[in-house]
Amino acid sequence: MPSTPSNLTIPIIGYHRSPLSQKFGMPRQPNLVDLVSHIEMLPPYDTLDAFVGIEDFSHLWITWHTHHNKAQVNFKPQVRPPRLGGNAKLGVFATRSTYRPSALGLSVVRLLAVDKQQGKVVLRIQGADMIDATPIVDIKPYVAYSDAIIDAISGFAPAAPTTKIVKISTRAQHQFSAFLTEESSSNPVNINYLSIQKNDLDIICALIAQDPRPAYRQHEVDQVFIMRYKQVDVHFQMDNEGVLWLVDIQQVV
Repeated sequence: MPSTPSNLTIPIIGYHRSPLSQKFGMPRQPNLVDLVSHIEMLPPYDTLDAFVGIEDFSHLWITWHTHHNKAQVNFKPQVRPPRLGGNAKLGVFATRSTYRPSALGLSVVRLLAVDKQQGKVVLRIQGADMIDATPIVDIKPYVAYSDAIIDAISGFAPAAPTTKIVKISTRAQHQFSAFLTEESSSNPVNINYLSIQKNDLDIICALIAQDPRPAYRQHEVDQVFIMRYKQVDVHFQMDNEGVLWLVDIQQVV
């Protein structure tokens, strides 16, 4: 009998570049927010020859490394899904938790474009649930006839999570306007992906509407939470009616 390896070595083929540099605020599933981001390929994988034909597909499977999690010393067979309030335990293989033995994530994203920028191949994508600097280990096209199972049963998550109402204080509106750059109206493919643009306020609101607060703290009223987006920290809190308010937007120091 041939020996069976207990570990694998997987190459990193690129890195994800996103407005979200911290785990807090990251969508808990792909395609919940139309967040545009990029994948920068690394040599020797940054050749356009490797992507011939990919633009014939609207969506891609991305396999990535959950580098933002602390390494687990011992295997933990159960996790607490936020969808169940953060209290009930389920087997890790019965969830999509990022705390997995393999430390690998799998996401479906929309492919917007394939570009060559500064000698690197860059994939512009939408709907990723990955933060900035996430290592990418594989890319494959999404094929609807085999990947979309219409009558699939989705266990404890049969439908998309409900979102909260988000409102913006006058102070936060003025602060956001002050961060807009002259590049805001230029081609989004060529601008610095960290510069603040007009549509970023809509994206920020969509991210906060998902309520990124820990499940066990989503009852807290008037408690300020901070989500980092690009080069700003967005301060928000919930009022007595369950509305999430953007109250302050400050530049990252």
